[in-house]
Amino acid sequence: MRRADRTFVGEDRIGLLEAIDRCGSISGAAREVGISYKTAWDAVDAMNNAAEKPLVRRSVGGVGGGGTMLTEGGKETVRLYRVLQGEHQRFIGRLEGRLGDVGRLYSLLRRVTMRVSARNVFLGKVKEVRKGAVSTEVILGMKGGETLCSVITNESARVLGLKPEMEAYVFFKASAVILGKDLHNAKVSARNLLCGKVSRVVHGPVNAEVTVDLPGGSVLTAIVTEESANRLLLANGDHVCALVKASSVILGLDA
Repeated sequence: MRRADRTFVGEDRIGLLEAIDRCGSISGAAREVGISYKTAWDAVDAMNNAAEKPLVRRSVGGVGGGGTMLTEGGKETVRLYRVLQGEHQRFIGRLEGRLGDVGRLYSLLRRVTMRVSARNVFLGKVKEVRKGAVSTEVILGMKGGETLCSVITNESARVLGLKPEMEAYVFFKASAVILGKDLHNAKVSARNLLCGKVSRVVHGPVNAEVTVDLPGGSVLTAIVTEESANRLLLANGDHVCALVKASSVILGLDA
């Protein structure tokens, strides 16, 4: 459920409300859903602030020593969410009967409408996760058979919960791409080498934008200096190699 273009309640918050209703305390509900006491109260405060009337009420003292309970508005919110969830699942079931795998269509639409500053956005599948003392190395396979390596912090890897066979988005800026010709046997420090054919070169007074078609159908964009583009004699149809450092590759997952 969204309100004012922001998430108001979702599965996690509804689960917390249901746990509060069962446990009668915020600490018990937090333990049940696996979050900290502070995180639970932060979520409750956010929901109470966004709702017309509070969803959760805290009572202090009394014979039972106080506790936390859902208001009538909180109970109604949980009920409405579960009704909507059930109707949504039936709707998706009907669509899948006619269209097939709706989940993949949804994933595609999310990718198409995603707005990020990085020009290069690809969907890959995690092949390997190698944890080090400080950083984690993630190897991903792309649809054309190419592989990409990303080095991220161990904390980022933990938060993302990366595992083999998971789908992940790959981002890197066009300015992070180094172009060259005949680099297949070159010894370079950059971990990622993606080769394809130049499909477009847009020249400018300072920089040139080069579009490269990769074998699997993906399109890579690089920003190089105009002097470099002229020195390489880049033209449509030329075979070219793109170098990208693993530390420049950012990973993301569907929410």
